[in-house]
Amino acid sequence: MKFFNVKTVEETFSLIDEKISKINGTETCPLKEALHRVLAEDITAKENVPAFDRSTVDGYAVFARDTYGSSESMPGFLTAAGEVEMGEEAVFPLSRGNAIYVPTGGMLPPNSDSVLMIEHCEDIGGLLNTYRQVAPGENVIRAGEDIKAGETILKAGTKLRPQEIGALASLGVREVPVYRKITAAYLSTGDEIVPYETESLETGQVRDINFLTVAGLADEWGIDVIYGGITADEYGEFSERARELYERADCLILSGGSSVGAKDYTTEVIQSLGEPGVFVHGISIKPGKPTILAVADGKPVIGLPGHPASAMIIFRLFGERILKRLKGEDTGSRPERIYARITKNIASSPGRSDYIRVRLTETEGEWWAEPIIGKSGLITTLVKSDGIVEINSAKEGISQGDYVPVILST
Repeated sequence: MKFFNVKTVEETFSLIDEKISKINGTETCPLKEALHRVLAEDITAKENVPAFDRSTVDGYAVFARDTYGSSESMPGFLTAAGEVEMGEEAVFPLSRGNAIYVPTGGMLPPNSDSVLMIEHCEDIGGLLNTYRQVAPGENVIRAGEDIKAGETILKAGTKLRPQEIGALASLGVREVPVYRKITAAYLSTGDEIVPYETESLETGQVRDINFLTVAGLADEWGIDVIYGGITADEYGEFSERARELYERADCLILSGGSSVGAKDYTTEVIQSLGEPGVFVHGISIKPGKPTILAVADGKPVIGLPGHPASAMIIFRLFGERILKRLKGEDTGSRPERIYARITKNIASSPGRSDYIRVRLTETEGEWWAEPIIGKSGLITTLVKSDGIVEINSAKEGISQGDYVPVILST
């Protein structure tokens, strides 16, 4: 077996898309509990939204052509012929030369084609003075303009955000088919690692903070995480603990032991879990080169670097995509980015993608990204940052004032 044959960032994303498949298993979930779940089937609208023509403003339903030529200096005149109350069906059609008051969201009278805002007219004893002309369709939403009956409103693989929940509620949907929730298991490795609750450290010891940062990100993505504790750099114990956690979860995350040191058993342990095994060992990236990605009998295994900033950046870039694909979520493009201007020159090595932590500031309406320079073991560089700038492998660096893509911290 040949390991530590580094892949580019693009190759790594392609391999993730090729190797990671969605989980088996779906369930029906009440809509009120479906936030952040992933749809397992397309949802087709069974009715129009809105169900009737309605006004978007408080005003008078009119024929648009009856208002043509109206202005402040030369108003037009219509007959105020009644009103439609909120929640009331508009039964009587509108006649030419008349206007009927309709509240925001109210049903339009048949035949009317627009609504004149109340601010632009005045009812004087039943005579409506119109101070502005309107166009056909102005201030009106037609039946089915938002959602049409028979339309596929949401596709399988859609993560349900509050706006999707609202759209489904507007259709009277009470429950939805979703992929089952997935669980990841986490195990830290290293003779020097001790629980984060350890009050007093002995010489050479390091608190296990990676679990909390990694599990925190996973929680934001809707993943439950089992904490497997800490294992020493000893193959037998490491292998046994990893196997136990692997059996309990849909994805196994290992932190530390991903490089090529004499006591780094992560690759061997992962290979022992199942076929086909490791498909990435080493990514041409800084920080986070010694990253391991694998599939063992259908389950993803992620080997993160031990350094906190490296682990968090790698998990944000690649762990999120792996877990989203596993959940059945449509991964679409790479992590969302905004563009900002860099405040200083940053050198980079061609052939390697660099990810620089930055603080964002707004100056004269533009976003600027200020690099926070620090080694991969410094967690405070992430605390101080608002995101990370990507310098792709084709570049030899970026110059002050260049627009750069920034992946925002979640």
